[in-house]
Amino acid sequence: MNKSCGIALMQLLEAYGVSMVFGIPGDHTLELYRGIEQSNIRAVTPRNEQGASFMADGYARVTGNPGVCTLITGPGVTNASTGIGQAYADSIPMLVISSANDSPSLGKGWGRLHETTDLCAITRPITASSTMVHDPSEIPELIAQAFCVFRSGRPRPVHIAIPIDVMEMPVNDDWQAAEMPVLPVPAAESINRATQLLASSQHTVMMVGGGAQQASREITQLAERLHVGVIASNAGKGVVADSNPLSLGGGVISPAIQAWLAQAEVVLAIGTEMSEADSFIYDLPVNGKVIRIDIDPARFNDAFPASIAILGDAAAACSDLLAKLADKSINTAGVDILPQLKQLRAQQFEDFTPLERQHITVLNALRDVLSDDAVIMGDITQLVYTGTAAMKTMLPRTWFYPAGFGTLGCALPDAIGAKLALPERQVVALVGDGGFMFTVNELATAVEEELCIPIIIWHNHCYAMIRDGMVKRGIPEIGVNPKAPDFIKLADAFGCPAIQASDESTFKQALNQAFDHKGPTIIVVMENDEWLCS
Repeated sequence: MNKSCGIALMQLLEAYGVSMVFGIPGDHTLELYRGIEQSNIRAVTPRNEQGASFMADGYARVTGNPGVCTLITGPGVTNASTGIGQAYADSIPMLVISSANDSPSLGKGWGRLHETTDLCAITRPITASSTMVHDPSEIPELIAQAFCVFRSGRPRPVHIAIPIDVMEMPVNDDWQAAEMPVLPVPAAESINRATQLLASSQHTVMMVGGGAQQASREITQLAERLHVGVIASNAGKGVVADSNPLSLGGGVISPAIQAWLAQAEVVLAIGTEMSEADSFIYDLPVNGKVIRIDIDPARFNDAFPASIAILGDAAAACSDLLAKLADKSINTAGVDILPQLKQLRAQQFEDFTPLERQHITVLNALRDVLSDDAVIMGDITQLVYTGTAAMKTMLPRTWFYPAGFGTLGCALPDAIGAKLALPERQVVALVGDGGFMFTVNELATAVEEELCIPIIIWHNHCYAMIRDGMVKRGIPEIGVNPKAPDFIKLADAFGCPAIQASDESTFKQALNQAFDHKGPTIIVVMENDEWLCS
């Protein structure tokens, strides 16, 4: 039976397990939406394509499965490029399906609607691959390659552009999902060498990142077997629960913890770039030998070259290390480091500034209300910066702060994607008053979808981090003190409740009420309010 390429594509995506796509219909994607109508895939409509890519990003972060965008060529793709870039920076699987101008016009500058001379050149630097389709027969292979990236390598966005004439072409075959490879298994030689080094080390520190999220159980067991402290990156929070006495959370920003890391004889880095964005500091004080477990071979010879490189799945690698260490004498196991780690955590708290302690008051109140599996989507805001070190996190894939690309405005649409993916879980957005204005339009999507999302706005009337940098360097405060709207009235215009928290009790009550409301709720917290300064 003949069907259009757009219909066949959506049926193929359904065969790969796709159940939801994010995008705004356009004249150049009509055939994709015909395909959506003839599948069981649900279409979610944001208010800007940037929101579509952020929502797909949030969906993928909490599930580990690719978020999917359906975009028009030209402005649809350029609007979405910020969210695509964020997903690329943070190794998030995202499938971007866009239209393209009709095949005869590509690259010729004929003045077609939404025309770009080279659409794939726009997305190539922020995707694992970006490909222009010339015939429907190419699509099954390209989709299979995309899912191989998502499931067996370092997951990053993949862009497939389909000209509008190709999208309408007939397809006679029933496209089938391809068999997917499993994650690579670490080499025995690397495991053996790492086992010897870990067993003989007297001071080992473990560092975990976003690539370790699926290996929480194995990593926790390995940390306990080695009896070593664990530092998480922004993306690695919750891999080892902060209730575990071996966890130092995302605390490497603390000078005391940096000094402790600098003394390490061996650093076992699992699924982390060990980058500036992971730690808030330019140069991690790593002086010992480095064992790196990573799915990406490029990580083994970057700023922190591996003394021992273990290429493969983090869970499999840690299981292999545990098996090899089972009957070995381990030097670190004979030293009780728990008092030292407790002291480091205490010192970390002492190092917090008065402003950071205001943040901690809010974060602790938030933690009191939330379940352990609640999802927190953070924006680029000082409250979240502090939260990376101070927010207690018990499970992986529950704390998200996309520090790598560092774009403002991601929290609300990311939270929308997360809540649509996990409707039974609590989902919260943490955002500053400046960042909230980047994507405030997506409140309409959250209201329309009746998504229960408390949106906590840290309000300081400025882009505080940039303002502080200007003040520090003696630069006049130019462009960093924009006037904020009345968020309470703004919320009312969108049809959602809002409150300014005047004390801790009001804040917690507002959160509990927000979780009972069928839609988003704005909770404004004013910096330097009396209840935060007591």
